[in-house]
Amino acid sequence: MFNVNDLKNGMTISFDNNIYLVIEFQHVKPGKGPAFVRTKLKNLRTKAVIDHTFNAGIKLEKAHISKEKTQFLYRQSQEFYFMNLESYDQISVSEMVLGDSAKYFKEGLEVNIIKYENEILDVELPEKIEMEVLETEPAVRGNTTQSAMKDATLETGLTVKVPLFIEAGEKIIISTKDGKYSGRS
Repeated sequence: MFNVNDLKNGMTISFDNNIYLVIEFQHVKPGKGPAFVRTKLKNLRTKAVIDHTFNAGIKLEKAHISKEKTQFLYRQSQEFYFMNLESYDQISVSEMVLGDSAKYFKEGLEVNIIKYENEILDVELPEKIEMEVLETEPAVRGNTTQSAMKDATLETGLTVKVPLFIEAGEKIIISTKDGKYSGRS
């Protein structure tokens, strides 16, 4: 247990039967009335972001989450299988837990699995991932505008916009934050 005045960005707290990550906080001391702490919290189970105001001086419980370094092995229907790189145990994660990040997993990708006690909350992807272009439209001759882009299908089935000079078989770098082309590899 700790005082709400000791909140910091990036802390994880157990509150309202859920696990939250503190995105931002602000101590407010109005001229009249008691002080309070205004926060923006991300629910690690549902991924929803909420605004919540705590009265100053209340106690919160810290949620101790752990990160396991793992490697993606394979996908079987709705389950994704990972191997812990220290104990070599296999861990299965449901596609529902992964959400939109499921489209970035390719064999051999190293990720961190975030756990609270024995519950898997999320999988932390690297900031950028290298992928091979399987197919793309041919470049249109005469289309020389600077921001001309075309669709490309990657090895995981993900479709992204790439510059006209990218061809099938090339390896490119994709940002996992926004799912956009970042450069050639």
